Amino acid sequence: MSKESGVRRVGIVGYGYLGQYLVQKILKEGSLHHLELAFVWNRHLEKMEGTVPEHLQLRDLSEFDKRQADLIVEVAHSSITRDHGTDFLSSANFMVGSPTTLADHPTEKKLREASRQSGKTLYIPRGALWGVEDIQKMADRGTLKALKITMTKHPDSFKLEDPLVERNDAARTKRLVLYEGAVRGLCPLAPNNVNTMAAASMAAHTLGFDGVVGVLIADPSLSGWHLVDIEVTGPTDEQSGNTFNVKTSRRNPARPSSVTGIATFDSFWSSLLTCSGHGGCVYLC
Repeated sequence: MSKESGVRRVGIVGYGYLGQYLVQKILKEGSLHHLELAFVWNRHLEKMEGTVPEHLQLRDLSEFDKRQADLIVEVAHSSITRDHGTDFLSSANFMVGSPTTLADHPTEKKLREASRQSGKTLYIPRGALWGVEDIQKMADRGTLKALKITMTKHPDSFKLEDPLVERNDAARTKRLVLYEGAVRGLCPLAPNNVNTMAAASMAAHTLGFDGVVGVLIADPSLSGWHLVDIEVTGPTDEQSGNTFNVKTSRRNPARPSSVTGIATFDSFWSSLLTCSGHGGCVYLC
């Protein structure tokens, strides 16, 4: 951050739909929030031609530190965080747009350690996760007993790995549960689709990736929507036997075949605006 201007410099890693949205927001509205672009990187440089000023295009990601970013935002693929996350944290705060990579325990461990050592913050955006603060507070108090997240989308909105690819193909004509079980096992099979579940697993730290249950459903009749249903279970009252329970249902408008729902774009922008440095820790934003 420039001491004279107080402007935070932001590097964007990935120039898909979400990356394009964030870049344009910073270019158009950054001055209102004391933000400016430090760089934009994309695996295929030609995608940035005509929309990203040439001086802001970063050709070699290993040279990110030369751009002196205060915050680096990954919106590309989970492999970017795995391969470059610790380097990013050596000099900048880092927002992980693909938190499914944290389902790999060694990756999560080394990123936490890198954050602690550098004093930089590892930010986890909430994305489509509704009620993240309440989930985290319950985990902090030790009252969170169970958490289940069900995501339902049209089959064309999924980008999956085997063996879920074959099951998704079978869902072209009927509603089908593709997966139900621990989020840790689902993340490598659907790394682009279940970042909401990964963020929930970080918030629900007493349950974690092994304790939070994820359900992935393909529904060919679901056009124009992404559905996220969250069920939180808390403690049981000893006298009455009644158990605390909260259920929320989020209907997010979505373009056909889109991985990311429309409202999630605004959620990411809001998350980015809160990334002003919270010390060497993991912070949900």
